[in-house]
Amino acid sequence: MATEVSMGKEKMMGAKILSKAHVKPKKPIGRRECQLVTYDLHYIGFQYIQKLLVYKGSDFEDRMERLKDGLGVVLGEFNQLAGKLGKDGDGVLRVEYDDDMDGVEVAAATAEQIEIADLIEEESACKLKNLVPYNGILNAEGLHSSTTVGSSVMGCAFNHAIVDGTSMWHFMSSWAEICNGSQTISVPPFLDRIKARNTRVKLNLPISSSSDIINLDPPLRMKIFKFSESAIDKIKAKANSNPNPSDGSKPISAFQSLSTHLWRAVTRARNLKPKDTTAFCVSANCRHRVDPPMPAGYFGNLIQGIVTGTSAGVLTENPPGFGAGMIQKAIEMHDAEAVDVRCRTWESNPRIMEWKDAGVNCVAVGSSPRFAVYDVDFGWGKPVIVRSGSNNRFDGMVYMHQGRSGGRSVDVDISLEASAMENLEKDEEFLGAMA
Repeated sequence: MATEVSMGKEKMMGAKILSKAHVKPKKPIGRRECQLVTYDLHYIGFQYIQKLLVYKGSDFEDRMERLKDGLGVVLGEFNQLAGKLGKDGDGVLRVEYDDDMDGVEVAAATAEQIEIADLIEEESACKLKNLVPYNGILNAEGLHSSTTVGSSVMGCAFNHAIVDGTSMWHFMSSWAEICNGSQTISVPPFLDRIKARNTRVKLNLPISSSSDIINLDPPLRMKIFKFSESAIDKIKAKANSNPNPSDGSKPISAFQSLSTHLWRAVTRARNLKPKDTTAFCVSANCRHRVDPPMPAGYFGNLIQGIVTGTSAGVLTENPPGFGAGMIQKAIEMHDAEAVDVRCRTWESNPRIMEWKDAGVNCVAVGSSPRFAVYDVDFGWGKPVIVRSGSNNRFDGMVYMHQGRSGGRSVDVDISLEASAMENLEKDEEFLGAMA
C-alpha cells in the first residue's frame, strides 16, 4: 500500500528499492466478494490514483514498522484494499479477497538526487514519478495486481475502480488513527456497494498496454499555483461583484469562484477563438445526492463528472460571475434524478471511458480542497507537503488540494500543453489575484 522513501540529505538519482513486503489484515477475514457497481466501472480504464506525502524526520526504520503494523490493523476494516479484481461466472467485475492472498505491497526505497526542497517547489509534479508506485498502470490490471499499492516521503497508489478521493482519504486518515495508538477507527467504512446501485454490468476490458495511455501528444507541463486565503477572498469578491437578483441565483462560493478564475485563465492561455467551445468539468461527490443518500463513510466510488460549457468569447468577455454562475447551476441541477439518468444511460451502452471524454478544450477539476490532507499524522507530525502523482493527467486536468499554508488556502496543480502553460505564467489577470 505504501512505499516509504528515505530522503535524508543525500543527492542520488531516481528511487532504488531496498526491500519489498506484503501486509495482510491481522485478523482473519475469510472469503469476501464485492461486486463493482456503475460508479466504479466508469474508472476501470483510468490509471491508479497516486498521492505523495512528505514528512519531516529521518527515523526511517521505526516509521516503516509502525506503518506496516497499523496497515495490518486498518486492512481488517478496509479489506477490499487487500484484494484483487476478479470476475464472477457472468463476467461481472468484483473485488475478491481471501486470507491466502498476498495483501498489500509495501516497498522501502531510497531516492537519489532528489531533496525535500525539490518537491516543495511550485513545479515539482514532474519530479514525483519515481517516488510513487504503479506509474502508468491501468485499474483494469488489478486483475493481476493488488488493488492498493504504494512511497520519510510516502507514496501511495490506489486502484480508482475501488476508491474515489473521499474513500481514499477516509482510509488514509483511519490508518493514521491506528498508527497514533487508537484501538478503533472513528468512522468505519460502509462496504455494501449494492446499496448504492444494484445493477450488474459486464465490461470488455481494454487490451492495450498502459504505455499506450501515458504517451500524450502534445507533451504536458505540470505546475502548482498557490492561492492564499486572501487571494481566495479576492477572487470570490470579484465573482460576486455583479449579482443578478432577478435570476434567483445564490451567492457564488469560494470553490465556484476559484474554478471560474482557472477556467477563464486557461481559456485565454489556449488562445481559443471566440466561437470555440470550452467546457468545465468537476468530479462531484454524489453520496448525498443519490436516493436514498449513502453515508459519508460509503467506501467505493460515488462521484460523477458535472459538465457545463459555452464559447470562449462568451466566457471571457463576461465578468467572472457569469462563468461561476454556470458552474453553480450545473452543480445544483445534478440531483438524484440526474445521477440516476447518467447511470442508466451508461448501463444501456457501457463502454470504457477515455481521456477525450472530458470534453473539448476542457478544464477538469479532481480531488478537493475539502479533503483534510494535512491532518494525516501517523505519529511523527503532519505532512509538510502533499502532491498528486503523474498519472491520470491530460491537457486541462486540475487537482485542487488543501493549501499547505492552512486555513482556506488552496494549492492548484494544473497540467497543460506546454505553450498554453507558458501563456498562463504570463497572464497578469490570473497571477494578479495571487498577489
